[in-house]
Amino acid sequence: MSVPKQQRSITEQYPAQIFVPLIDAGAVFFSGFLAHFIRFGTMAVHERFMLGMVIIAIFVVMANFIDGAYVRWRTTRLSSILFRLLGVWGIVALLATSIIYLAEASVRYSRLWLGMTLLFSFGFAAGFRVLVMLLLKRARALGKNLRQVFLVGPSMNVLKVARGMRKMPGEGFAIAGVQRLKGGFSASESYDCLARRVEASGAREVWLCLPLEMGGTVREVMYALRHQTVEVRFIPEFQDMRLLNHRISRVAGHFSIDLSVTPLGETARFLKRVEDLVLGTLFLILSLPVCAIIACVLKVEASGPVLFKQYRMGSNGRHFKVYKFRSMEVHQEADGTVTQASQGDPRVTRFGAFLRRTSLDELPQFYNVLQGRMSIVGPRPHALSHNEYYKELVQSYMLRHKVKPGITGWAQVNGLRGETATLEKMEKRVEYDLWYIDNWSLWLDLRIIALTILRGFSNPNAY
Repeated sequence: MSVPKQQRSITEQYPAQIFVPLIDAGAVFFSGFLAHFIRFGTMAVHERFMLGMVIIAIFVVMANFIDGAYVRWRTTRLSSILFRLLGVWGIVALLATSIIYLAEASVRYSRLWLGMTLLFSFGFAAGFRVLVMLLLKRARALGKNLRQVFLVGPSMNVLKVARGMRKMPGEGFAIAGVQRLKGGFSASESYDCLARRVEASGAREVWLCLPLEMGGTVREVMYALRHQTVEVRFIPEFQDMRLLNHRISRVAGHFSIDLSVTPLGETARFLKRVEDLVLGTLFLILSLPVCAIIACVLKVEASGPVLFKQYRMGSNGRHFKVYKFRSMEVHQEADGTVTQASQGDPRVTRFGAFLRRTSLDELPQFYNVLQGRMSIVGPRPHALSHNEYYKELVQSYMLRHKVKPGITGWAQVNGLRGETATLEKMEKRVEYDLWYIDNWSLWLDLRIIALTILRGFSNPNAY
């Protein structure tokens, strides 16, 4: 089916991959002239600077095409667009400086000009994207630039997807029609009717909102729509399953819907390890005098070892020995039993209570971080017996062990620290832990560390 031009949205008539590269290239040239005027006081640009601008512009456009940054803006968050743009400009800056160095042309180019050109061009390109996204959001709120969608599926599934569309009007989707299914279609005439309805609706996309048990219906619908050019999306219903890092991937030559996989790729794990080594070493060195004082006080105040050691579960279920300053009197519990510290717990020493309130008892865990068994930021490791208990009560509890445990975490800076006296508290902690895993970034880690320093050392729930 051919859609008349007047029915197409603005972004379909003028796709980003056609005019945005021209804007990016123009931003580079405009910035180059502006930087030249600021640096040299003249707009008469020497040919070597023109060559530099041409090379930078080509790199910018090529890098954006390779990164896929010129497609699918409708379903991409503005923050993600800008972050990827920053990465592109970083790569271009690295390439440009490398070429200048290898060509032994550093004396012929002003470093200030190059820096200003890259900085200004990024600012113009980012500002253009922000402006376009704001204008599109405004237009879509007024009912313009909408992409018509035909929904297919059981009533409850269709209703849930429709509500999601209404909650995110900025994406610009509108319902062109609905075909409600009751246990799937049983006759070919029904599929033919669906095809006719989709064609008559003028929809650009068909969304199959189906539970997994109706997956066989997908093939029949796809066959019924074989003569049409509409885009088809399968939006499966996973009901109450907690998904982790879900995505579409290709494994052994087959497409895979990954429901729960390791959330951090090789690059992310490398960055997080570098973060742990750099910050962990810094924090450990800074805390050494405090650790020495704490050790002396513990030795004088109570008998027994200064450090408390206990096995906890680390990444992918591996056990490791965690270290803490001893805050309780030496005591013996039944095998397999670990009793959480509670308010007014007689086992906690007077100095130990201070250590727990201020989180200073956690300082030896920076050694665990340097060992590679823990991370500075991550889900807090629980006693093994607590894992055995809660994994039966909280369905997605064990998913928190797909990453290294941390000294601090998203749950802790949101007030979920200390004793988990109720099942609801543990469920909430797991919810925060899984949100952190699913949304990990270097900036999120730095934010959690900053929040821990600002408000995490003293906590009324730690006793």
